[in-house]
Amino acid sequence: MKQLKDILFGVPLQSVSGSTAVQISGVAFDSRCVTQQFLFVAIKGSHHDGHTHISDAVHNGAVAVLCEKLPDVLIDKVVYISCENTRKALAIVASQWYDTPSKALKLIGITGTNGKTSVATMAYQLFDKMGFATGLISTVAVRIIKKIVPSTHTTPDTLTLNKHLNEMVNAGVTHCFMEVSSHGIDQDRVANLHFSGGVFTNLSHDHLDYHNDFKSYRDTKKIFFDG
Repeated sequence: MKQLKDILFGVPLQSVSGSTAVQISGVAFDSRCVTQQFLFVAIKGSHHDGHTHISDAVHNGAVAVLCEKLPDVLIDKVVYISCENTRKALAIVASQWYDTPSKALKLIGITGTNGKTSVATMAYQLFDKMGFATGLISTVAVRIIKKIVPSTHTTPDTLTLNKHLNEMVNAGVTHCFMEVSSHGIDQDRVANLHFSGGVFTNLSHDHLDYHNDFKSYRDTKKIFFDG
């Protein structure tokens, strides 16, 4: 359990209805994952808008809602907070919920059109063989030293990322190699993570179905190194 005000620290808030001293037992951006005492973060996606599920989240037990637009009806005893960008806010909240794990190890991000999985995996294997307690977050799998966790995305969502990193810190991992996709950069999945280094493999004319043009794709990759 953590106080809401503690995990919101650093989020540029626009309005607050209720007390941020409320105790929070978990964080979710999917209303179906919400249980008692949760903070629900409403995110506008390309296909779904979490704002349409705020009432579902409250029904499932959310005691606080972080959103970009407040609902028309505010339920008593529920704290409603608004901010300009809930994606970026979730990155801050997720990091603080899991005790900023990316600061507690050396996190190396690998980005590029091709070669991310190979480079991240070889780096993981190299450091592992040199005796370092090493982690890996890749398309193929998440490895916490020798433990393997199935992977669903090249770059997981920011809550899952911080959860894995927190598990690594608790297991004694000192170095983690992580694939960083352009989708993950554009969707703020890696926002507020503290990287010790970054690797660029290459850039080719792929993924333009998402980024529309090569310049946008290139500039999205650049955001990772600007940080």
